[in-house]
Amino acid sequence: MLYKIFEYLNDYTSLPGMRVGEYLSFRSAAAVITSLLISIFFGKRIIRFLRRQQIGEDIRDLGLQGQLEKKGTPTMGGIIIILAMFVPVLLFGDLSNVYIQLMLISTLWLGFIGGLDDYIKVFRHNKDGLKGRFKIVGQVGLGVIVGTTMWLSEDIVIHEKIFETKQYTITDITTGEVVKDYTEKQVISTTPEKTTKTSIPFLKDTMLDYKAITGGNETLAWLLYIMVAIFVITAVSNGANLTDGIDGLLTGVSVPIVLVLGILAYLSGHIIYSDYLNIMYIPDSGELIVFAAAFAGALIGFLWYNSFPAQIFMGDTGSLTIGGIIAVFALCIRKELLLPLLCGVFLVEALSVMVQVGYFKYTKRKYGEGRRVLLMSPLHHHYQKKGLFETKIMMRFFIISLLLAAMTLVTLKMQ
Repeated sequence: MLYKIFEYLNDYTSLPGMRVGEYLSFRSAAAVITSLLISIFFGKRIIRFLRRQQIGEDIRDLGLQGQLEKKGTPTMGGIIIILAMFVPVLLFGDLSNVYIQLMLISTLWLGFIGGLDDYIKVFRHNKDGLKGRFKIVGQVGLGVIVGTTMWLSEDIVIHEKIFETKQYTITDITTGEVVKDYTEKQVISTTPEKTTKTSIPFLKDTMLDYKAITGGNETLAWLLYIMVAIFVITAVSNGANLTDGIDGLLTGVSVPIVLVLGILAYLSGHIIYSDYLNIMYIPDSGELIVFAAAFAGALIGFLWYNSFPAQIFMGDTGSLTIGGIIAVFALCIRKELLLPLLCGVFLVEALSVMVQVGYFKYTKRKYGEGRRVLLMSPLHHHYQKKGLFETKIMMRFFIISLLLAAMTLVTLKMQ
């Protein structure tokens, strides 16, 4: 909204300083500040409203220290994150950008599914919430929307860079002797390409092309891509949902993930930086840094109230939305193969549940009595059972997330 106003004033008036509104750096900074202010100042009012409406968490007794003290804490706090993120994007983002449109649709879609789940838990007093199959249907539906949009939109392309190699010779002006010979490769133009290619971490000049996997059949390639999109969105959103188990945990570990995705989007959308780092050049994807900045600001602002002792829980309204946004963001910048590393905390949390349940069922069939690998799953509850305080668990998982984020950025120079 404001982006278009700045653009109009810059084009049709001589007012000084109007061009600053077109810079990604300015709009990203404005987005993160605005989202922080909204989440902090309006968050308190939303918490009070939820308390008045008695929209509180019904805690199950799992035998965890301090668990029952949280009973009645307001839930559905994901509304704060969505509001604090949505407003700055509407104000400072380029709403004509297809990637921004896709992210906004994904946010609303998953926010609705998560909100419906929380509504059933709170108002219908059904602890199970929305049935799992309906959640899966919603996630599959979003995967179809994202995959189809990436396929059909004419604005979503990558650019194959065309290089020109020049030979340079440096000579000594006094003796005329050649001091140094070197060649320099420069990008002279780019050619748009509609493709299913995606980046492969750690491999130089190598991309995964779904079209090549399907033997060159374009239709099958895009069907395969849609299946991949469905899997990525379902896996990451459910992994984030499982991680949301103690105060501030999901919020804290998500901030480094979002910041790294924003950096990758900016670099991928810049022809010079993408060439220097030898990564895929994706025109217009740099606009996503405005979305990432607003998202990071909303998460940090929500952590103001969600850190121990939590004044509000995000509920599935927040957790499903956070995971889904991360997944769709990675698909947009074609970095979905980096997610197992970048979202390693989500992956380990999900695997801990799968291993625990699988081993319990296996031993029950074999020995007639189910046995456990962990004291409790997901993994953060295992450490709670071992006596670690919530704050210590949250900070250690946050540090691990920072480490994984740094390792993800390092892959840019290992290609």
